Amino acid sequence: MKARNFPIILIIALFFSGCVVYSFYPLYTEKDLFPNDILTGNWIDDDGTQWYFEHTYHGKKFPENIDSTSYLLLLKDKDGLESEFSVHIVKLGGHYFLDFYLEEFLDDDNLDLASFHIIPVHTFAKLVVEENQLKINWFDQNWLEDLIKENKIRIHHENNGDVVLLTSKPKELQKFVTKYVNSEEAFKDGMEAILIRK
Repeated sequence: MKARNFPIILIIALFFSGCVVYSFYPLYTEKDLFPNDILTGNWIDDDGTQWYFEHTYHGKKFPENIDSTSYLLLLKDKDGLESEFSVHIVKLGGHYFLDFYLEEFLDDDNLDLASFHIIPVHTFAKLVVEENQLKINWFDQNWLEDLIKENKIRIHHENNGDVVLLTSKPKELQKFVTKYVNSEEAFKDGMEAILIRK
C-alpha cells in the first residue's frame, strides 16, 4: 500500500504526534480476525477528512478473492492529500479494537532524508459502533509513559527518551488493552475520531 503524493504532514499528525501508543507488533494474530463489514464504506470526520474502508483482496480483485477480515483505509483530507493504511478489527473482552498500520508510504519519486527516518508502526484504538457512527479512541502515549515511570505496569517496551515503543507480542498487547479499556485516563488526551457515514 502506498501513500499518494507522500502526505508527510498527514502521516506525522496521525502517528508521530505523541498522543497515541506505538507498537512494533500488531494487536492481533491471524486467529483473532473474523469476517465482518463493520467498517466498510465511506465516512467523514469533524475535520472534513474522508475515511474510506474497503476489504482487501488475495490476488486479483475478484469477489472470490476478498479478505473480509482485513481492510484498506484510504484517508483523504480537505486539501486532497491521501494516505493508505492496513486496518484490522478484533473483539476482545466484549470490546472492539482497531489496529492501524502504514505498510508502504515512500513514494520513490519524492524520497528525501526525512523519508528514511520514518518507520511504520502499529497503533491501536478502541472502537465504539453506533448507528451510522464510529467512535475511535487511541490510547494516550503520555498516560502509558506515566504508568511505566511509576512502575504500575510491566510491559515489554523501548524508550529512547522521546517516545515509548511497545515491543510486546500480540497476546500481551491484548491483555494490556482489555485491562485499560474502561479507563478514562487511558484515552483522556489520546487522539479521537468520530466518523459519520456518508
